[in-house]
Amino acid sequence: MIERIVSSASSHILVADDERSIRLMLEAGLKLNGFRVTSAPTGSKALEVARNGGIDAVLSDIYMPDGGGLELIADLRRIDPAIPIILMTAQGSVEVAVRAMAEGATDFIGKPFDVAAVVELLRRHLRARREAGLAQASSAIENVISRSGLAGRSAPMVMVYKLIAQAARSDATVLILGESGTGKELVARAIHDFSTRSSRPFLSVNCSGLTDTLLESELFGYMRGAFTGATADRGGLFEAADGGTLFLDELASTSAAFQASLLRVLQNGEVRRIGSTQARQVNVRVIGASNAPLRGLVDAGTFRTDLFYRLSVFSIELPPLRARAGDIELLTAHFLHRFGDSAKLPLHLSREAMAALSSYDFPGNVRELENALRRAVALSSNGLITADCLPSEISDFGRTPGSHSTAEQRLIADRPGMDELQRRYLLFILDETGWNRRQAAAVLHLDRRTIQRLIARYKLQGVADPEGDAEGDAENTEE
Repeated sequence: MIERIVSSASSHILVADDERSIRLMLEAGLKLNGFRVTSAPTGSKALEVARNGGIDAVLSDIYMPDGGGLELIADLRRIDPAIPIILMTAQGSVEVAVRAMAEGATDFIGKPFDVAAVVELLRRHLRARREAGLAQASSAIENVISRSGLAGRSAPMVMVYKLIAQAARSDATVLILGESGTGKELVARAIHDFSTRSSRPFLSVNCSGLTDTLLESELFGYMRGAFTGATADRGGLFEAADGGTLFLDELASTSAAFQASLLRVLQNGEVRRIGSTQARQVNVRVIGASNAPLRGLVDAGTFRTDLFYRLSVFSIELPPLRARAGDIELLTAHFLHRFGDSAKLPLHLSREAMAALSSYDFPGNVRELENALRRAVALSSNGLITADCLPSEISDFGRTPGSHSTAEQRLIADRPGMDELQRRYLLFILDETGWNRRQAAAVLHLDRRTIQRLIARYKLQGVADPEGDAEGDAENTEE
């Protein structure tokens, strides 16, 4: 009888063995434990299955009529270098085990075996692979955060970090979309810095600030006498960025004529200076950006369809700050740390100032937050930033007609997650009760010790409890 061990995520296991009884036993036992199973009677059939993808681990007999597990290992490793490969054999010996490991097997199990042991072995190796993958992804994300200047840990930003890491591994053109102030150039720089082009130049151009003539001469260069003022030959930014990355911002503002010229460069990998008949080969990765929805402009006929698809081989859409629940506090700390280092002064934000920042919707996104804090630092006294130091549109937000006009409404103005909402509401009730823990507990239908634990969990700071903190400390000690 085959027992069910522990439920498992539906990992897909490939079983390769020329003995039908072994295949049937493993199929039944693994399926009972939550695995999906595909079986193959030969090494060649197993390889065919593996090439179709979707296999998480392989159980293979070490000897089969057409070669078997040892010959299969190298081919499987070429398909997926990290896939767990567990070899099975009835002819167990030290020599066979050593050879299996030397060939690249993950583990080795002798026949006859208990299905429970096979299940445990698979779980262990699948767990190790998953943890290694998570560690690698986490490390990549941490690098993006620390090296790029980007900050934020909301779900939309974590997805952006993952896309940056993926884009950096390829050499495809990238299109970055997002509202003004969301950090499109920072993302472009991060892609460049994590790519194989990082040792070569990163150059950027704001296309909206230049006329067609100036934009083409800036990007493609010109020959002496090509136009009035062209007193010498001059290479453009495409040539200067050879081997590196060229970031073209605000592409939506460009004309049809310029779009046609850019498309030729992307298709042919060559530029021609204005006034020259000679094309020059360039090896430049182009990253484009727009704060306008380019797909809508394509539908309206104001942006070339072929250029849009050529640019958007890899697309990244940056979320507005109002959609990044919880990131305002992290970004605020990031900017204050940076400004404090420059001013050689520790900076602190009052609770009212933080509440104003958290409730404001920031139509100018991260750039508006940065500029607001830069202004606040300049107006602060002894490093303390109060609400009065902030721009009036932020400090008055919630009191102006037509906006969120009450403290209760400001709690949900930026649509926080449940944990953040709980933190804000607890702080709101504490402020409302003058930080009287007993009164706050009564309002929230909680006991006083729970209030104390929540205050510690969220690292809230307020006035001393009017009833005395000693009682609360005593209660906590009793626990």
